[in-house]
Amino acid sequence: MVILLRGAILGDGSAADVRLSGRNIETVAPVGSVSSEALEEVIDLEGYVLLPAMVDAHTHLDKANSADLVSNSSGDLMGAINAWSKFRRTLTEKDIYLRASEMAEAALAFGVTAIRTHADVGPGIEMKAVRALVRLRDDYRDLIDIQVCSLAYPLTGKSDSANRERVREALRIGVDVVGGAPELDPDPTEHIAICLGLAAEFDCPVDLHLDENLYPTSMLAELAAQRRENLNQPVAASHCVSLGMCPETVQIEASSAVAGAGIDIITMPQSNLHLQGRGIVSAQPRGITALRALKRAGVTLAGGSDNNGDPFNPVGCGDPLRTARLLVIAGHLTVDEAYELVSRGGRAVMRLPEVRVAPGYPADLVAIRAPSLRAAMASGTEDRLVFRRGRLVRRTAVDRASYAPATGV
Repeated sequence: MVILLRGAILGDGSAADVRLSGRNIETVAPVGSVSSEALEEVIDLEGYVLLPAMVDAHTHLDKANSADLVSNSSGDLMGAINAWSKFRRTLTEKDIYLRASEMAEAALAFGVTAIRTHADVGPGIEMKAVRALVRLRDDYRDLIDIQVCSLAYPLTGKSDSANRERVREALRIGVDVVGGAPELDPDPTEHIAICLGLAAEFDCPVDLHLDENLYPTSMLAELAAQRRENLNQPVAASHCVSLGMCPETVQIEASSAVAGAGIDIITMPQSNLHLQGRGIVSAQPRGITALRALKRAGVTLAGGSDNNGDPFNPVGCGDPLRTARLLVIAGHLTVDEAYELVSRGGRAVMRLPEVRVAPGYPADLVAIRAPSLRAAMASGTEDRLVFRRGRLVRRTAVDRASYAPATGV
């Protein structure tokens, strides 16, 4: 299919015609200069900024849109974990699939064409979330690149051998990534070793919930050491909140170790701002990792929504522009840096081909009605067109009507 996107605003503010051919971008040129030969469709993008499609590198689709069904009475992380652990026993595979597909549809309409979702594995839930999300991945393969990551804890000791077997079963069913949560295990160091061992056994990546607390210590050095010794597969650490609480010298040392070990870091400002620091009245911490130190060290960084409409974040909606906006406001990144974390950085973590608005790159794109990326991030408008592999797959139009003029007009 050959499509012409006419008059799109590029990242540098210039207007251009963009010709898509097959799954890729064929031409980016000044308005009016692109050949109309063999065009099958022309889409007017005047007034829209055209960007690489977005990525949600860390979310929990199995928990999505459950906030009206299960509440978090304490508001903090352990309150959410405890509430969810009880509630998940009541779920069916169909329940999980329906809510997950609703969130996947919402994310796609926002401009997301790649998602890494974690899937609970453990007593009560067993393989329900895994089967639902593997099915979702397969059903949406033409629209979204979905990776499913197992999430089981604890994993150490004889009493938790059942959870280790559950993870193996999940991998046999078709999970793409091994996940875990070392701090929720009596032996965090061994938990890391088990996850890395499973990844080596099944030849798949690892993505761990790490350091999701405000203590000025970090497991990153341990993860880096084990990763260098035992594993060639891709490794990511999600959250890494406590690194932001450490002295600058510790941040620099840990960031250097992470970079040297080739570990990617995924930050989730929405959920961590919501869950962390409750009960601290003065100088309340933000709960965001040490973005600057990690960035200076050359670590690959990505952003994720984490939780959307569930006990961990009752007001999440799956729009990466929200994540990016918070990375500007609370993480002190520039607008361009923040958008990179929810686009190019996310694709790098997921080991997907890079996307740029340039010839030869995959045509996974989002057009947002705004004069610039900054304006799009500021307004958060849902007026967007989403392109996947060179074809328009979703369009959301916003209709605004005025029924009363301003005074004096």
